[in-house]
Order: sequence, then structure tokens, then C-alpha cells
Amino acid sequence: MNSFYLWCMCFISFFFLFFFSLMNFFMMMYFIMENKIIFMEWELISFNSMNIVMSLLLDWMSFLFMMFVMMISSSVIYYSKSYMYSEMNLNRFILLVLLFIMSMILLIVSPNIISILLGWDGLGLVSYCLVIYYQNLKSYNAGMLTALSNRIGDVFILMIISWMMNYGSWNYIFYLDFMIMDLEMYIISMMVIIAAMTKSAQIPFSSWLPAAMAAPTPVSALVHSSTLVTAGVYLLIRFNNLLIDMFFLKMLLLLSGLTMMMAGISANYEFDLKKIIALSTLSQLGLMMSILSMGLADLAFFHLLTHAMFKALLFMCAGVIIHLMNDNQDIRFMGGLNLYIPLTSLCMNISNLALCGIPFLAGFYSKDLILEMVMMKNLNIMVFYLYYFSTGLTMFYTIRLLMYLMLNDYNLLSIYNLFDEDYIMLKSMFMLLFMSIITGSMLSWLIFSIPYMVYLPLNLKLMVLYVSFLGLMMGYLISNMKIYSLNKFLMSYELSLFLSLMWFMPNLSTYGLSYYFLNLGQKLMKNMDMGWSEFYSGQGIYMMMKKYSIFNMYMQMNNLKIYLFSFILWMMFMLFMLIIMN
Repeated sequence: MNSFYLWCMCFISFFFLFFFSLMNFFMMMYFIMENKIIFMEWELISFNSMNIVMSLLLDWMSFLFMMFVMMISSSVIYYSKSYMYSEMNLNRFILLVLLFIMSMILLIVSPNIISILLGWDGLGLVSYCLVIYYQNLKSYNAGMLTALSNRIGDVFILMIISWMMNYGSWNYIFYLDFMIMDLEMYIISMMVIIAAMTKSAQIPFSSWLPAAMAAPTPVSALVHSSTLVTAGVYLLIRFNNLLIDMFFLKMLLLLSGLTMMMAGISANYEFDLKKIIALSTLSQLGLMMSILSMGLADLAFFHLLTHAMFKALLFMCAGVIIHLMNDNQDIRFMGGLNLYIPLTSLCMNISNLALCGIPFLAGFYSKDLILEMVMMKNLNIMVFYLYYFSTGLTMFYTIRLLMYLMLNDYNLLSIYNLFDEDYIMLKSMFMLLFMSIITGSMLSWLIFSIPYMVYLPLNLKLMVLYVSFLGLMMGYLISNMKIYSLNKFLMSYELSLFLSLMWFMPNLSTYGLSYYFLNLGQKLMKNMDMGWSEFYSGQGIYMMMKKYSIFNMYMQMNNLKIYLFSFILWMMFMLFMLIIMN
């Protein structure tokens, strides 16, 4: 009965999410054709000149993003029915995922900074619960790192709320077009950028994203492809009109470019299957943030949607492979999988090729356009180098992954049982496979009212293909070399350690940020909260007043013994004074 109830719960969640995603698609088509925007406001509290209101903004962008979130969520929940089959508390897992989706939808439709905070904090809290879902020490540490890193962004959102009180309303949507860029709006813009950087894991807040892979794989497919990590990018897309001609945008361009490169290099050293895909996500987030910092919000949104599809599919394929490998995630033990699980290998290869930007798959339409627009911008050689080097690295680690998974010999056990007949997982994966193929072409016609036509010289036009081909060749050659010989000939051990450990960022954030501040908090609590403040603040004064009031009560109750005792004491004191004076 219990398994039937869980099956019904999974199926109903899947059905409703899929139905709502189709509804959102038709609504988005209608809103685009009619050029419509609906703004709804419900006043909760009014005090002085401030109104606390619940607002909803329904336009083509929010409907399109909700459609993608719900479609991926429906696939993930259907996939979880099989992936989490042996889980005792599957209903808790499904409810957490649904709560996460609700938080994301609240964030998407909010033109009000207060309701954005509710969705933003909901994402952070539920993601913490999902990261620590497998209850062990590693998961707890990863969950704390995730929660503490995201709290920085939450604090900045709270500061934006207090700053925006000066404008008389928290509906930031009204201040984007008509506001002169005064000092206050400049500060708000800066805080929005920092909040987005923490949620989208840009340098120096990058280390939490690979650590969050301690969560179950369906969670990674949903959270780290289309929802939590894209929340920062989506916030900047909504605030995009404010982000014009700021010094801070140049810093964002530099940091997101470095994030792209750092994640690409680290992915080439990583052997954990899920962490390679997580670092790939980090690289693509750097791409979105950097193109946003150039003012091309529509391109960032385009890439966000195409990336969500093939990255969710990639995580799902990784989940199937990890299950078949007896929960082993090390790619050195895998190989020859295309012979044993051809359908999963097909999904994996197509999603990987879409990630690389192979022509006519989803990733090609957005990545190629982004790289061509970067060439059209008046930017320096460093930005150009970061973009194209990172594109080559994407091809590099993808080919390395395919080499280890598909071409190498199988390395795990002498007796193994690989099969491709989990039809529930395959159905959910094929839905995303279909979307990964058609999404790029479909969205390029839907999102842009006027098509981008980029005219460049032939060599510059083919630069993306040159870099991709070079990355492919290097990935193939170096994957055939032993990693020890690569380090021996190309670089020192220390440098390779620096590059493989994400430029020591996990160490800095774990030992520097978390460990130091948590220790400091413990010492403050011990010495101040439970120490001096116990004696000299509220608690101490309360105890002192309590003693005096009890004594006063005894005095006022005409207690004869106390009178006699105090009289005797007074007489002894007077006698003592007389003796001293004489």
C-alpha cells in the first residue's frame, strides 16, 4: 500500500507539473504575440508612507522560464520514482523538491524585492535540506558550506530592502527605467550584483557548487541546472536596466571570465563524474554572467534556458551510470559503456555535444551567438582570450569524459550487470533529449523579436569551430597520456595541485571563511553571551534585582527576626564606630 501511495504521489506530481509547463508555454506564446504584461498587486499592510504588498509580474519571460523549470521538474520527479526506489522516505524527498519548485516560481514572478527574498531564502533553505539528504558527515559539511555561502547573498538582499525604503515602495520594477542613476541606486545595483554572484557561485564564492554534489543526483539535475544556480543570473536579467556604465560591471566581467577558465581547468583534473558536470555548470554560469555584464541580457536568458535542458539531461545520465556502477562515481573505473547501455550513452553523448556547441544542437545556437557578439564588442584581448580559451576547455573536458566513459576498457569488476532497461528513467531522459535537440532553434525564433545577424570576416566567423576542434584534439591526446607524465612534462606538482583544487578556493572558504568565523562565533558566545553578559546585562541585572526585591519583601512583611537581626547589626556597627573614634 505504501509503495502504491508513493507511486501515485510521483505520478500526480509529474502529471501536474508537465500540464502546467504546457500551459505556461501557450501563455508565453500568447503574451509574446500580443506584447502583453500583467502586473498584479495585493496590499497586505500599510503604515505611514510604506505599503507592504504582494506583487506578481506575468510576462513572456516569466512564463517561459516557469515552463522550463516545470518541464525539468516533472522529468526529475518521474526519474526519482525509479532512482530513489529503495529510499525509505521518498515522500519527504518529493515534498522537498516540490517546495523547492514553489520557491523558484515565487522568485520568477516577483517584481517586489520582499517576495524575491522569500523565494531566494526558500531556495537556500530547501537546498540545504536536499544537500544533507544523505545523512553523513560529508553531506553535513557540504550543506553548511552551501548555506553559509548563500547567506552572504541573503544579507545583501536584506540590505537592498532597507535601502529601497527611501523610494517609498519595494517594487523595484518601477525604478528600472525612470530612475536617474543617483548614489543610492548605484549602491543597490552593487548589492544586487554581489547577491547574484553568491547564488550563481562566481569567484570568490565558487567552492559551494561542487561541494553541493553530495545531494542525490535528481536534486543535482534540477537544482544545479535550471533553478538555484540560475537564480542569480535571472535576478541580474531583471535588474539589467540598472547595470549600465558601472565600474562594478567591469569587475563582474573579469571575475565571471576567470570563473569560466578556472572551472574549465579544474574539470580536466577531476575524476568524480558528478563534480566534472558541476564544474561544467560553473563554467557556463560564468559565461552567462559575463555576457550579462556586457548588457546583453536577452542572450544570457537564451543561454540559461538552452543550458538548463542539456545539463539536466547530463546529470540524469550520470545518475543512471552511477547506479549501474554500484554507486561508484570515479570515471577511471568506467569504460566501454556504449556497448552495454546504448540508450543512456546516446543521451549522454548528445547532451555532451550540445554542451560543446556542436552545430544544430541546443548549445550551438546560444554559445555561438554569444561568442560572435563578444567579437563585435569593443573589449580588450584578455576578455577575448578568456572566452575562447574557456570554450576550448569545454571541448577538452567533454572529450576527456567521453574517452573515459565510452572508449576506454571497462575497469570495475570481473562480474558485472549493466542493463539499459529502466524504462522510467529512460522515458524521462528521452523527453529532455528531444528538448535538448529542438530548444536552441525554437528559442532563437521566439526570444529575439529581431534576429541577430553578425557579419564577421571568415576566419573570425570560424574561430569558434577552430577553438572547438583544437580542444577536441588536445582532449583526445592528453586523455591517452597518463596524468603523472602530463604533470611531469608540463608543470610542477604544486601548480597542478593549485589548478586541480579550484585555485585553493574550497580550502579558503572551508578553513578561512567557515572554520574561522564559526570558531569566532563559538568564542563570542562562550565569553560574551554566556560570560560577561550573564553578569552585567539583562540576566545579571535581573538576578541582582530579584535578590534585592526578595530582601525588600521580607522587610515589608514586618518579619521580626529580620528587624531584630538588622537592629543588632546596626548596634554592633555603632559600637564599633565609637571604639574607633575613642
